[in-house]
Amino acid sequence: MPILKSLGVGDPKVQRAGTLPLRSSRNPFEDTLEEEGRELGTLPNGTSCRRRATLEKLAGLAPFRLGWTSGRRAGSPGDGQVRSFLGRVLAPGIRRSSADFGLLNRLQGFRTHGDEEPAGEAARRLAFLRLGRGPKPRRASLAERLVPAGEAAPEPPPKVPEPPKIKEPLSVLEILGLIQRRELARADEHILELEAEAPAAEAEAGAGRRARDVALLYEALQRELWALVRESLAAPGPGTGAVAQLGLVLLQEEEADARRGPGAARKLRARWAEAVARAARERLEEAAAPGARGALAGQLETLRARLLEDVAAVRGRLAPAYPAGLRAGAVYLRGYHEALAEWLGAAARRRLPLADRYALLHWHNHVYPREILGLVDVVALENRELGPLLSAGTLRGLEDECVTDVKAQTRAALLRVLQEDEEQWGSVEYRPSNLAQDVCELLEEHTERAPHISQELVERMAYCCLGGLAEFLQSFQQRVERFHENPGIRELPSDTYISRTISMVNCGPPLRSLAERLARVGPPECEPAREASASALDRVTRLCHRVLAELLFQELQPHFNKLMRRKWLSSSDALDGIVGTLGAQALALRRMQDEPYQVLVAELHRRALVEYVRPLLRGRLRCRSARTRSRVAGRLREDAAQLQRLFRRLESQAYWLDQVVPHLAEILQLEDTPSIQVEVGVLVRDFPDIRRKHVAALLDIRGLRNTAARQEILAVARDLELSEGGALSPSRDRAFFADIPVPRTSFCLGLPLFLGRLPVSRLARPSLACLPLRPRPASPVRARADR
Repeated sequence: MPILKSLGVGDPKVQRAGTLPLRSSRNPFEDTLEEEGRELGTLPNGTSCRRRATLEKLAGLAPFRLGWTSGRRAGSPGDGQVRSFLGRVLAPGIRRSSADFGLLNRLQGFRTHGDEEPAGEAARRLAFLRLGRGPKPRRASLAERLVPAGEAAPEPPPKVPEPPKIKEPLSVLEILGLIQRRELARADEHILELEAEAPAAEAEAGAGRRARDVALLYEALQRELWALVRESLAAPGPGTGAVAQLGLVLLQEEEADARRGPGAARKLRARWAEAVARAARERLEEAAAPGARGALAGQLETLRARLLEDVAAVRGRLAPAYPAGLRAGAVYLRGYHEALAEWLGAAARRRLPLADRYALLHWHNHVYPREILGLVDVVALENRELGPLLSAGTLRGLEDECVTDVKAQTRAALLRVLQEDEEQWGSVEYRPSNLAQDVCELLEEHTERAPHISQELVERMAYCCLGGLAEFLQSFQQRVERFHENPGIRELPSDTYISRTISMVNCGPPLRSLAERLARVGPPECEPAREASASALDRVTRLCHRVLAELLFQELQPHFNKLMRRKWLSSSDALDGIVGTLGAQALALRRMQDEPYQVLVAELHRRALVEYVRPLLRGRLRCRSARTRSRVAGRLREDAAQLQRLFRRLESQAYWLDQVVPHLAEILQLEDTPSIQVEVGVLVRDFPDIRRKHVAALLDIRGLRNTAARQEILAVARDLELSEGGALSPSRDRAFFADIPVPRTSFCLGLPLFLGRLPVSRLARPSLACLPLRPRPASPVRARADR
C-alpha cells in the first residue's frame, strides 16, 4: 500500500488530474462514445455508432480528452457542440467542411495545452506497476472455455463477407493538400464531386460557401497546372508523371465541360494553350535579353539555341507524356511560334542598322524554317500551317529600307574610294591600285546577302548596285580622261606613267564582270545601266591603249623610218631595233590583265605591220629588174617571219595579220599575169579593206607598165571590191589597208575606169597613155589621218 500511495493510487489530487484507475484499462472517451451511441442509436447505413469507429480513426487525430472531470476549462467546447460535431463526422456520405476543421483545431489545442504533462506522468507510473506484477497471463479463448478438454473443437462458422466500405468524401483542406502534393488528377476528381454536390445543397445555408470553396480549389489547381507547364520546359524539370496527370486533368475537365454546357464551361484546354504560349514567351525573352549578346544577330543566335533545346524537350519528353488526344506537340509548337512572332514583330518595329535587318530577314526566311520547323512534324498541325512570323507588309518594308540604305551607303563609299585612289595617280612612287577590288567588295557585300533572304530582294539589290556601279564608272571615266589630258602628268617618268595607265586598264575586267553578273540576276530594267557601264569601261580601255601605243611607237618611229630603203635590203638593223624595243616593252605591258592585254597586243601587232607596209606602198623603193624584185620579196618574207615569231612570243591572237606581208612579196616577185591575178584575189579576200589604189601602188613598185596586164589585174580588185562580200566594211579591229593612205603619183589613160567613153584607138601616141599627176596638197584632216 505504501508503494501504491507513493505512486498516487487513491490520491484524490491524482484522480482529479485525470489519472485512470489502475484496474481499468479502458479510455473514458470510449465510455463517452458508448453513451453517445446509445443516445444516437444506429447510423443511416444500419451500423451502430459504437461499432463504426473511434473519432481518432475518423479524423486522423491523436487521442484527446473531452474534459470529463469536474470543473470545465474556459474555452472548451460544450456538450452540444461535441454532439453536433460527432453527428456530422460519424454520419456517412456527409463531407467535412472547413468549419468542422476549425472545431477540430480548437479541440486539439485544448488537449495539447491542458493535459500533456499529467498524461505523461501517469504513463510512467503504469509502466512501473506492470513491471512489478510480472507478465500478463494468457487468457483462454472463448472456444477453449466452451469446449471441454479432450473433445474436438467444432468447426468455426463460415465468415460472413463484410459489406463494402463506403468511400468517404474528402474535405476542402484535404483536396488542397492533394493539389499541393501535385496529385492533380485525384484532386480534380474530388473537386468535380464537390462541384456536383453544390446544386443539391442549394437549399442549405452553406451553399454559397461550398461554391466559394470550389472556385478557390479551381484557382489553386490552375496555379499548379500552369506552374507545372513552366517548370516542365526547363530540363530536366518535373517528371513525366506530373505532366501525365496534367493531361488527365485536361481530359476530365473537357468531359465535365460537356456536362456543364457552353455557359458554365471552364475551358481549361484553351487556358492550357495560353499557358504554354505564356511560358514560351518567358523562355524566349529570357534567352534574348538585350544585354545578353548585344547586336540583334547575337540575340537571334541565342533564340535559335533556346528553340532547339525546348523543341527537343517537347518532342522527346513532354509530348509523349500527354494523352494522345491533346495533340501536345502541336500546342507547344503553336505557342512558341506565336511567342516568336511577337518578339520578331517588336524587333522589326525598331530602327535597326542595315546589318541587323539583313540578319533578321535571313533568320526569318531561312534559319527558322530550316533549323527549327525542319525538326518537327508540321503536317501534324490541325490546319497544317503556322502562318508567317512577320506579315508581308513588314517584310516588304524591311527590304525597302535595305535597298534605300544600300543605295546611299554604296554611293558615298564608292566616291570615297575613287577619291582616295585618284590622289595616288600623280604620285612618283608606284603603288598598286586596289580600286576594282574595293569596289567589288563594297557591292558584293550586299549582292551576296540578298540570295539568303529572297529572290525578289536579289533582283532589287542587283538593280540598285548596278545603277550605283554605272554612276561610279562614268565618274571614273571622266577622271581618267582628265588625268591623261593634264600636261603636268606627262612630266612623270615613263615607267611611272605607264604603270598608272596599266592600273587604270586593270580595273576594267573585274568591274565589267561584276556588271554582267548583276545584269544577269537583275530585272530587265538593268540593261541600260549595264550598257552604260560597258561603254564607260570601253572608253577607258581604248584611251589607255592609245596612250600606251603612242608612247611605244614614238620610241619605234626612228626604226620604221629606216625601212624600205637601199640600206634595208642589205642590213637588218632597222627590224632588229623594232623587235628589241617591242620585246623590252612587253615586260611592262605584261602586268596588264589578260583580257585588255590581248586587245593591246593585237593592236600593237596590227599597227606594227601597218607601219612596216606604209613606206612600201608609198613608193620609197622601185624595182626595175626581176633580180631587185626577188631581193625585195625575200627581205619581206624574212622580216614577216621575224615579226611573226615576236608576236607569238607576246601571245598575240591576231593570226590574220601573218599573211599580209607574204602576199605582198608574192605579188612583187611573180612574173606572169594570171599568177599575179590569183594572188591579188587572195589578198583582197583576206583583207577586204584593200582598194585598187593599193594594188596599183604595188604594180608601180614592181615596175609593171603594160597597160593590158594592169587592166586585167586591177579588174580582179575591182570585181572583188564591188562584190557582195567586198562591199561590207570590215570591223575596226580587222582593218589594215584603210590606215595606209597611198599618194596618187600617176594614172593610165587607157584604163576603162577613167576613160570609159573614149576608145583606146583614139589615143594616137602610146607615150601619152600614162601622164604624171601633180601632187595635190593634203588637207589638214587627211594629214591628221595619215599620222
